[in-house]
Amino acid sequence: QVQLVESGGGLVQSGGSLRLSCAASGSIFSINNMGWYRQAPGKQRELVAGITKGGSTNYADSVKGRFTISRDNAKNLVYLQMNSLKPEDTAVYYCNADVATYMGPYHTYWGQGTQVTVSS
Repeated sequence: QVQLVESGGGLVQSGGSLRLSCAASGSIFSINNMGWYRQAPGKQRELVAGITKGGSTNYADSVKGRFTISRDNAKNLVYLQMNSLKPEDTAVYYCNADVATYMGPYHTYWGQGTQVTVSS
């Protein structure tokens, strides 16, 4: 009933930038928290950045000052602007969102992931 679709991943050189987008669609009544996670090969999935409905943000220490999360509540979109990328940022990036469908409680949904590769 709810789908999250990421886009914007790719291959970039160290020091470069990418902007990820995630669009939520389906029977959406309300979206609460949204976020970006990443998972590198052989590592656990980790939180990169989160944003509340009101716009409050939090970031992993490793990306503070380089990444910026934002959202468009009217369009059910969340973005991740990634600057000064490093090879250690290489991972599959996933967006997630806490979504309430019509007449239902909040559930957490995940996108399918988008690959970000940073070459040195």
